[in-house]
Amino acid sequence: MSDTAVSMQKIKDSMRAAWEAGDFGMVAKMNASNGETFVNRLPISPGSRVLDVATGTGNLAIPLARAGAVVTGVDIATNLLAQARERAASENLAVTFEEGDAEQLPYDDGAFDVVVSMFGAMFAPRPELVASELARVLKRDGLLAMANWSPASFSGQMFRVTSQHVPPPPGIAPPVLWGDEATVTQRLAPYFTDIKTEPVPMDFKLPTNPAGAVAFFRKYFGPTQAAFNRLDEAGKTALAADLESLWSSANTAQDPATQTFVHNEYLFVSARRR
Repeated sequence: MSDTAVSMQKIKDSMRAAWEAGDFGMVAKMNASNGETFVNRLPISPGSRVLDVATGTGNLAIPLARAGAVVTGVDIATNLLAQARERAASENLAVTFEEGDAEQLPYDDGAFDVVVSMFGAMFAPRPELVASELARVLKRDGLLAMANWSPASFSGQMFRVTSQHVPPPPGIAPPVLWGDEATVTQRLAPYFTDIKTEPVPMDFKLPTNPAGAVAFFRKYFGPTQAAFNRLDEAGKTALAADLESLWSSANTAQDPATQTFVHNEYLFVSARRR
């Protein structure tokens, strides 16, 4: 194995460990209704074969199955897949959840009518491979739909603050570039046509003050927990202070001492397989 391959494997192992840390299911619950809204805007016919890439705990896969689609969810984090299976079973929904990598999907060419990803595939380290794989597993004229955090969004700002304290591996493009209209169009253009983008509002509401919001993400959001774990005590204090400052400045709640209400948005992306 080459040094480059070894280095990439370490990056992937680190990313898997980050997503398996904490309890992303708690964060996913906060966003579940947004997953349903995302699915409702898609032209899904009963019986459509749909792949949810980086499915997490199934925020897209579950409502897709409710709509009558034949759904497969794939993710690198096995603990999230376990939660997704429990959610599907609780509603008696037949969804296939499998471990897999967005850069090397374990499916045949043209296996799906629709491929979706919400805040998932954007985090894989090699976007050129992701774009190629999303296209490969889609049938001709199949639909791709993504929800990606944009650089200017609140989530984009949160990732930027964190990266100032814990820099990403060299040579890895910021995930939020998937939420930049020009960049995502360039990445998809070799494989897709009819590429459309639209900013979509999505708010964060937590029953706690901004310091509590930071504590919530630090405890449950794996990548944030992993970032804190890489710092010494002084570094943890500094990162927490900067994140609390960001949350406080963005908080529009009427009672900021007990509530946090932050306006956020993502870029909705749709395209058709060439």
